[in-house]
Amino acid sequence: MAPPLERSRAWMAQGTTVLDQALAGTEDDTLLGPTRLAGWTGRHLLAHLAANADALRNLAAWARTGVETPMYSSPEQRNADIEAGAVRPVGELREWYAVSAAALAADLDGLDERQWQHPVRTAQGRTVAATEVPWMRAREVMVHAVDLGTGVQFTDLPEGFLHDLLDDVVPKRSSTPDHPPLTLREEAGGRTWQVASPGPDAPEVTGTAAQLAAYVSGRADGSALVTADGAPSPTLPPWL
Repeated sequence: MAPPLERSRAWMAQGTTVLDQALAGTEDDTLLGPTRLAGWTGRHLLAHLAANADALRNLAAWARTGVETPMYSSPEQRNADIEAGAVRPVGELREWYAVSAAALAADLDGLDERQWQHPVRTAQGRTVAATEVPWMRAREVMVHAVDLGTGVQFTDLPEGFLHDLLDDVVPKRSSTPDHPPLTLREEAGGRTWQVASPGPDAPEVTGTAAQLAAYVSGRADGSALVTADGAPSPTLPPWL
């Protein structure tokens, strides 16, 4: 579930700044090496972020014109674009990322109230209002700033964004067949999230918003979380 439009747009803008700053502090040679995503170099990640902005521009065009314009022609095309981008010079990738990010922001700025409500389809096949597009981008830039592995941590992301991320990921996990049920509890009297209708015997894990968000987004194994009986946190299937 995406947060309200204006908050999503604010997270998108702030996340873009976080990612821009991370990239500005990263040497080109570092982007040739691995990231926190298995099998991906920094060039893979940068190509994905640039191609994602272009794909979300397709949804903005769909909302603006009413002409069906999918994000990608196929999952194979998405993957091929990333692999092709991953062998391009880093300077070209930086420019592609910067241009595509700015173009996406401009396209979204141009949507009117009616166009924001136009239904579009995500790469996962969900039909949503165009109001969800800024949140889709906010997730990408915020989480991938951490995935870059050059210093940004979940603890550096705004707590409000982390709560919104948990509010989004938990329903998706709860609708996943055979997902292990559990309760996520924010420490020090914070919020709780119920995953997959936990019963009285389902595990409960406690941690900070940053620890919980890293766990449910597949960026941590949950070993930093506290369980009521001291058992390891459940292993979770992929989020997306």
